[in-house]
Amino acid sequence: MPRLQEIHANLIDRFQEAKDQGWLGEVAAIETTLAAAAQKLEAMRDRASQPSTVHLGMPDFRRDAGRSSTESED
Repeated sequence: MPRLQEIHANLIDRFQEAKDQGWLGEVAAIETTLAAAAQKLEAMRDRASQPSTVHLGMPDFRRDAGRSSTESED
């Protein structure tokens, strides 16, 4: 996430420079990229705030207990 934050900060600087220089096409492109980067950062923050482990429970071997793969079927 630090790399994406760095990219986002750089985009903000580039956006301001494009506005100052009057580069309207560049401003529009950077706005689109900024919106996508902000959305990705938000998704990453949401993901980071959720638990990282999943409880799978204990396996239940009772159903298979006593069976053998070498038993002959009559």
